[in-house]
Amino acid sequence: MRLAGRLVEGGHAVRLALAGPRIGRVEALDAAPERWLAPGLLDIQVNGYGGHDANAPDVSPETIARLVRALWRRGVTALCPTVVTQSEGRICRSLAAIAAACAADPLVARAIPRIHVEGPHISPEDGPRGAHPLEHVRPPDLAEYRRWQDAAGGRVGLVTLAPEYPEAPAYISALAADGVVPAIGHTAAGAAQLRAAVDAGARLSTHLGNGAHAQLPRHPNYLWEQLAEDRLAASLIFDGHHLPPAVMRTMLRAKGVERSILVSDAVAAAGLPPGVYASAVGGRVELLPTGRLNLAGTPYLAGSASALPEGIANAVRLAGASLADAVRLAATNPARLLGLAGPGGRGSVRAGGAADLTVFRVERATGDLVVELTVVGGEVVHREGEEPRATAGVRV
Repeated sequence: MRLAGRLVEGGHAVRLALAGPRIGRVEALDAAPERWLAPGLLDIQVNGYGGHDANAPDVSPETIARLVRALWRRGVTALCPTVVTQSEGRICRSLAAIAAACAADPLVARAIPRIHVEGPHISPEDGPRGAHPLEHVRPPDLAEYRRWQDAAGGRVGLVTLAPEYPEAPAYISALAADGVVPAIGHTAAGAAQLRAAVDAGARLSTHLGNGAHAQLPRHPNYLWEQLAEDRLAASLIFDGHHLPPAVMRTMLRAKGVERSILVSDAVAAAGLPPGVYASAVGGRVELLPTGRLNLAGTPYLAGSASALPEGIANAVRLAGASLADAVRLAATNPARLLGLAGPGGRGSVRAGGAADLTVFRVERATGDLVVELTVVGGEVVHREGEEPRATAGVRV
């Protein structure tokens, strides 16, 4: 297969020749179609999309396959399905469903390089806890983590926790030794606790600026501490609701492009019409016509209703990023965090690299991204205007 367009990295007109799951050649052209060739988008925090919920009580391998397929249509070639605070039984059920979906279809497995467990070891305080259920918040427990890995077939690769628990440093150190990315989130930790977590191996601040108290001391506080810690990357929700534009710009400048990652934090109601929906996180949620998702009857956010293309567009028009940098935040940087980058890996478009690609155009009037083609492992899994590809091995 051959694809012509302009590389997001540099803007050069090229033709790509795909050789199975890799890019065979990158040929320079004098001119190319008005579309962008980008490394495949990778969302490291997505709870659901299009009505498909990785945390639903009845989650099944079919649920996960449908979730993957729905996100292919949005140009997301890979994702970390995010399993949130619940009973251990519910968490393990979601993890087992994800593992079974991967076992049933090699392309689904390629699209799920890691699983993200967000909680249950988070702050019990209102504000930092967010919409996570208080009754299931509990301290870190390495034995429980091992049971997660058993249920997931070893696919848990990212765990978000609050480092203020006494057990946290040893827990973080054990995760890091396993090759798992320990992340700080939903926390009310002090400076010494945050520093101890980073010393132990924490590498990421999860959706920095959210999952926090409504009011904080001017300084010191846990947002400044994490912004100033150069050993921490930060994931950011640029849906236009979780962070105001001034905060988006400030956080991106403080962390720099190198240490910033866009996430959707999408939930099952994302991609659906406005209305009230039942949610595994937060109970009843209301999706407003503006695209904001609240806990029903409250002004409080209950996750995001957008996908990574909206985050990229907002990074450009609200946070002042270039298109190349915005794509880097949603493709190159998450691939590097998860250890998927490098020669022959994901996160860049080059000869010998992975043939995981997002092809899109930008609407001149709005700045919105329109996904024309999604390629996973050298296979076209979405083409604009066509019915989505059915996943193999799982009925959808």
